[in-house]
Amino acid sequence: MKDYNKNETLILDGEESFARAVALGIIVKRPPSVWHFLLPGMFLFDFLRRNSETRRYSDLYLFPRKLALKGALDIINGEDRKEILSQIGNNVRHWLLSLNHYSESLQCKHMNVIDLLIDHYSRLLHAEGNDYPDLIKDAYKVRESYKAYLHRLSTAEQAVDHAISEIRGEVKEIMEQLQMEQVQVTELRTKEVNRVFSRTGE
Repeated sequence: MKDYNKNETLILDGEESFARAVALGIIVKRPPSVWHFLLPGMFLFDFLRRNSETRRYSDLYLFPRKLALKGALDIINGEDRKEILSQIGNNVRHWLLSLNHYSESLQCKHMNVIDLLIDHYSRLLHAEGNDYPDLIKDAYKVRESYKAYLHRLSTAEQAVDHAISEIRGEVKEIMEQLQMEQVQVTELRTKEVNRVFSRTGE
């Protein structure tokens, strides 16, 4: 029987690196406050704030992905997919309630993302490779196959953002934050596709 521990670690490392890159990209692109230039010690404060925000974003980004990865492993090991999804749904509900962001619609949209991720992680867990890009290349074989998956994932993630905006109201700052995140994610995924499936290596 295949040992999935190595691939599980590579997947988590890849997702954590991606989350940090998205968070840092969002923070760096924000216009700096005038206080940043005027007050001594603001560079240290800014460094600590960036670390804190990066960790918070990473935690939020990774929570459903960790559920999906565990779900994929459980399903590979013979557990019932419907039962696993039900358990994940309960975890997502409690998570959203703890964030004061629960709605039935938002939970449903998160579950759509997780359903896609379970299939994605299942492919990566069965793949061969020494790092995360290797797993993607082996699992999807060609650029267009991976891009098709990313398109479905992005569509599902945008539905999550829409559900969040319904809960919070279309506040300008929130809408800008969600839009910045989407732009950053798209840019990083495009770079990832080009790195994994180079023109000479497709």
